[in-house]
Parts: sequence; C-alpha cells; structure tokens
Amino acid sequence: MAKHRHNHRTPLSDGLTVVKLGGSLIKSGDAAAHLKVVAKARVPVVLVAGGGAFADEVRRLQRTLQASDKAAHRMAILAMHQNALALADLQPELKPVETIADVRLALRSGRVPIWLPLKMCDRDRTIARDWSITSDGLAARLAERLGDCDVLVLKSRSVPATADAHALAAAGVVDPSFAEIVTRAELNWRIFGPGEEHEFAARVLAPRQHAIHVGKAYDHSVIYRSTSRQRRATGRR
Repeated sequence: MAKHRHNHRTPLSDGLTVVKLGGSLIKSGDAAAHLKVVAKARVPVVLVAGGGAFADEVRRLQRTLQASDKAAHRMAILAMHQNALALADLQPELKPVETIADVRLALRSGRVPIWLPLKMCDRDRTIARDWSITSDGLAARLAERLGDCDVLVLKSRSVPATADAHALAAAGVVDPSFAEIVTRAELNWRIFGPGEEHEFAARVLAPRQHAIHVGKAYDHSVIYRSTSRQRRATGRR
C-alpha cells in the first residue's frame, strides 16, 4: 500500500533516521553511551533531545504560576533547546539546527544535526499547543516533515515488542500525538529501552545497504510500522 503523506516535500535523503534521545536518559546521565553511537552513525541521523529536568521544571512552574498550557508548551520546547545545546557541547560531531534547510547543510558537511524545535514548531499549525504533544510527538512530526524517515526512540524503560503506538500512548509511554502522527504518516518506528543498546547501535552503525527494512529483522532489531491496517488487526482505534 502506498504511503499517504501530509507534506509534499521530496524526502530529504534515503535512509534518513530521526533519533529521539529521552529526557529521562539525559537527566540521569545515561545518555552518554547513546550519544557516542549517534556521533558515529553510518546512516544519516537527525537527533532530537527530550526536555528532561528542564521540562519537569516547566510542569512544576505551570502548577505554581497557573500558566496556560500554551505558555507551558512553548517553555517545554525551550527545555528541549537547552538539552540540545548541552549535548552539542559534549559531542563536536553534533550541529544544532533549526530548519529543514539547516538539516540539509549539516548532513552535507558530515555533521549530525541536533534539532532546536522552536522555530519550526511555532510555524506548525498542525500540532497541539498543550501537553498532548511532547518531545516524542515532535520527533515524529519532524520525521513526517522531513519525508521517508524512521523514528527511533531511546527511553529509560522497555516496552513490549507487540505493543502498537496507540497502546503505548494509552499507557503513557509516548504521548497521544506520537501515536497519531506515526499512524497517519505510516512511519517506521522503534522504541529502545534498557538492555537494547546493542540493537540500537547495530541499527545506526550498519552500512546503509544493510539498513533495516519494514517487517524484517537485522541483529534482532525490528522496526515497526504504524498503519491503519495494523490498528484494525489489533482491534485498536
């Protein structure tokens, strides 16, 4: 079945992968090993940092100050900025980027783009301005806008291999917008938790001609595809 796209841009490049590095991993200091792998990636990668401790502080301040969801949403995006800048300082291979044009330039220069999302998100009227979308959903939306991308999410918790995106959203593992976006855009996605570090490394360090294809396995690493057909098969809506 052909993919149905909501953007009409030509895909940025074959085999492009969006990697979301969970804020909890950054907060705990467990992101360092993943960061080194991303910096050496042999497939084109765009890195998205979660908000971590900065986003936690936004939630606390929102309760204290009674700030609106719209304001908190923008503050949480800036939390992602702060973590992205910190990670870029740790790895010289990372290049902070704000636009798709910036992503192109970084990849052409041999750098790994790390996304500063505020500019693109401010202009994107398809995303919610509340907590129904977090860094997971924003990473999926970036993949949708870039074109034919995989989405790999690194988290501090493991998930069942049989769970689909909507089940994970219902369980609070990902935000509701992540499930909506990967489904409508039919994005290939995978969540890697503790103990799956080698599988993630195999995915991004593999030569491009050996990259994972939909429904097949490489070094026991499976990429899942969200489609309306899959949702019907599992009985979820």
